[in-house]
Amino acid sequence: MRAGRNDANGGWQDSDLDVPAPPFDRNPSAWSQRVPVSVLAALGALIAAYMALYQWDRIGGVWDPVFGAGSESVLDSQVASRLDRWLRVPDAAFGAWGYLSEAVLGLAGSTRRWQFRPWMVVLFGIDVIPLGGASAVLVVLQGFVVGSWCLPCLVTAAISIALIFFAWDEVWASVAFLYRVWKRTRSARVVWRTFWGVGSPEAAAVALERS
Repeated sequence: MRAGRNDANGGWQDSDLDVPAPPFDRNPSAWSQRVPVSVLAALGALIAAYMALYQWDRIGGVWDPVFGAGSESVLDSQVASRLDRWLRVPDAAFGAWGYLSEAVLGLAGSTRRWQFRPWMVVLFGIDVIPLGGASAVLVVLQGFVVGSWCLPCLVTAAISIALIFFAWDEVWASVAFLYRVWKRTRSARVVWRTFWGVGSPEAAAVALERS
């Protein structure tokens, strides 16, 4: 029998932080998966912040050994200006903030947060998957609409795609866990409390089941 403990909210949580997360036979919340996510996101934040400095006129140009002045053409384009008006900040600055939040969320929580903090995993997934996918599509479309390509933009798009690859399984495991809690209890209250990290014997038993 596994050891358990009462959590801060009076619920029950298993104390083993390194267990597989069904439907996978591994732990998608393990540091070996989340640290690369945060490192990649931090790199994306640095590159995006560099481009934002150009859009804010803090630096005179953008280093691009492949497309030369193409990066500056993209960052100075009407598309970028329109996004600036919509977002109230340069699109590169908006991207830098997004990558930074992904880096922070990637390191937040324990190696069993897929069970203990589903809300955190879902928030992380919303940050990485739809926003990252939209960012990658937008960068590629800019090349066709503007008629120029931007190497730093393409690198950040590649980072967004890599982040989705690394993050999707943890999100899937956490959502699947909540669904299994619902199937066992048929209680919206238990599922809601589980989503916010309030442990219960029923949720703990579901987490240990092998699908």
